[in-house]
Amino acid sequence: MRLKFVSSPFPVTLTFALVIAVPLVAAPPPDIGSRVEALLSRMTLEEKLGQMSQSTSMRTPISRQIKDEIRRGRWGSFLNAGSPADRAEAQRIAVTESRLGIPLLFGRDVIHGYRTIFPIPLGQSASWDPDLIRDAARIAAQEASAEGIRWTFAPMVDIARDPRWGRIAESLGEDPFLASVLAASTVRGFQSDRLSATDAIAACAKHYVGYGAAEAGREYNSTWIPEILLRSVYLPPFRASMDAGAATFMTGFNALNGVPATGNQFTVRDILRGEWKFKGLVVSDYTSVPEMIAHGYARDEQDAARLALSAGVDMEMVSTTYFDHLKSLIDSGVVSMGSIDDAVRRILRLKFELGLFDRPAEAPASVQVAPESLAVARRLAAESTVLLANDRQILPLSKNIGRLAVIGPLADSPVDQMGTWVMDGVASDVQTPLQALRAMLGNKRVAYAPGLKSSRDNSQAGFAEARQAAQSADTVILFLGEEQILSGEAHSRAFLDLPGAQDALVDELAKTQKPIIAVILAGRPLTFHNAASKAAAVLFGWHPGTMGGPAIADVLFGETDPSGKLPVTFPRTVGQVPIYYAHLNTGRPAPADTLGIPMGNPVNPVGYTSKYIDLDFTPAYPFGFGLSYTQFRYSNLRLSSAQISGSEKLTVAAQLENIGSRDGDEIVQFYIHQDTASVSQPVRLLKGFQRVHLRAGEKRTVSFTVSRDDLAIYNQRMQRVIEPGTFHVWIAPDSASGVEGAFEVR
Repeated sequence: MRLKFVSSPFPVTLTFALVIAVPLVAAPPPDIGSRVEALLSRMTLEEKLGQMSQSTSMRTPISRQIKDEIRRGRWGSFLNAGSPADRAEAQRIAVTESRLGIPLLFGRDVIHGYRTIFPIPLGQSASWDPDLIRDAARIAAQEASAEGIRWTFAPMVDIARDPRWGRIAESLGEDPFLASVLAASTVRGFQSDRLSATDAIAACAKHYVGYGAAEAGREYNSTWIPEILLRSVYLPPFRASMDAGAATFMTGFNALNGVPATGNQFTVRDILRGEWKFKGLVVSDYTSVPEMIAHGYARDEQDAARLALSAGVDMEMVSTTYFDHLKSLIDSGVVSMGSIDDAVRRILRLKFELGLFDRPAEAPASVQVAPESLAVARRLAAESTVLLANDRQILPLSKNIGRLAVIGPLADSPVDQMGTWVMDGVASDVQTPLQALRAMLGNKRVAYAPGLKSSRDNSQAGFAEARQAAQSADTVILFLGEEQILSGEAHSRAFLDLPGAQDALVDELAKTQKPIIAVILAGRPLTFHNAASKAAAVLFGWHPGTMGGPAIADVLFGETDPSGKLPVTFPRTVGQVPIYYAHLNTGRPAPADTLGIPMGNPVNPVGYTSKYIDLDFTPAYPFGFGLSYTQFRYSNLRLSSAQISGSEKLTVAAQLENIGSRDGDEIVQFYIHQDTASVSQPVRLLKGFQRVHLRAGEKRTVSFTVSRDDLAIYNQRMQRVIEPGTFHVWIAPDSASGVEGAFEVR
């Protein structure tokens, strides 16, 4: 403050004036909502419909037609479009040459990596490591965003319980709790702490909802899911994705209970928008809007556009029914301008949240694989590897081994190793198991024979060379499984056995009487009883990605102890499918190991239980199963109370001891079951898990807290309630064993 004298023409008067120096403060920037409304008010209907449209028609180089369409605002988004330079040029045109300067949103299927390829999502789930999975998604986002991609169509959070379905490879497994935890981690990895970060990409939870329950495991097939199962099993991973901040959702191809997911008002508008209050963008799947005609749900494309918009789908992927027909539907009063504006608001908001309006189009960076990224890929591939059998304790191998025979085409197949849904991975980046083993032992100590040209090869012409390699070695590492092309979208299989002549190759090598270690690389659970019966050890490595070779070598030679656990049940044969651990008990449960034709009859139903007469009804390997090079003992389960009210918490603890001679990690699992309820409950439900590292001989108490949410179920009126009764709990190494206790809820 300063004091200033002011002179006056009247000498009898002297006045003082105080002048306050106020610092200039810039007006706060308008919030995103205000900016959206200001822009929306200036848009024509055609420009709005353009924002609601996503195209795949941008190729390299960009055509004159596409450039003109971008200038006119015809497209709001492009899918899997062009090179990084093309995307930068298209963005420049949109920002500087279109009437309103609305940036484009480039989306791409960044499913399990961009340039650095991580294990397929089902494989990642076998790590049960949310932090590492988040790190992998973070790397994928950094690489993709550097080349102009700001939207990925992942994670796929469909619960999958049928391994015939090709897209089980993209799933996070069969269990809603595990899938929910890992989905949330993936979303956080993609989107970082804030969407406006230059290296963040918008996540998309897909395929909403029930797509993974396709009848007969056949791609795009119908799904029939009672509402109570929908809410208990199939919806939770989507809710977890939303709670983690997922910016977008994608509807599925499937008809759910007779209503296509893309036109399903109950799931999209009532549950997602209404109950959950989701504010983000909903996009259709690839041409799923007009496909409602083939479903028999929409009369024509105009009707399909009406149904999708009415359900709550904001953007149409690839097909053009919105742009072609919504104007006439507005003119006729069938569709309101308000519904158009609501959709465009959500699209513009996402673009503002991503910072697309605030940064000019930038020249893309050239993405190369970084050593830090490869280290994460190697660790995740190793943690995803599941040791299914090691009966003779042949593993880990000693580096003093004389000579190793590596056999099978999948031992040295970079493309197959990367797995399904790889658009930007480079085969020359991949380090195969053969390369890694030769780097570890030297070329002279590793003999290689593919045996087959591919996993589907039925010729035995290469068997003699394979047998010769086996006879020259101390131990055989036999790579089996299925190549990349046999899993993924539209790649369902009716049989789950090893394709081609692989079983015959196993038989041929077994004749050498050399110990065989089977390493299975695949995009789904397979049935391989013959191979397992002839192998001294079995490792399941999924399709492990860029660094799968070094990771597998690390596990084989004990540089890394296997800690992976199955995220999905492995059947003994395809006739058991669908098979999953969280089944109902039935009124006539079968005792374990029961087999054969029952001795009774309908009048005296002795042995009339829920089983098969020609096969053990239990799985080959249960959900949560996985061995280690050490041994863990579970004991002394304790509960903090034998009885609680529904509002109280309970602690369940058990002692875990490493009784082996090696240090190791154990994924400790916590399961719960309610004996009696108004709706029958699964025999077990996963409610928690922890990774515990123990030195040889070390003991530790592992505890879990039972919360209200762990006790709640949906009743027959679709209310989520806690009902009194007896609850059983297990702290366990898998879904079929463990130490058990019980408590009462008053």
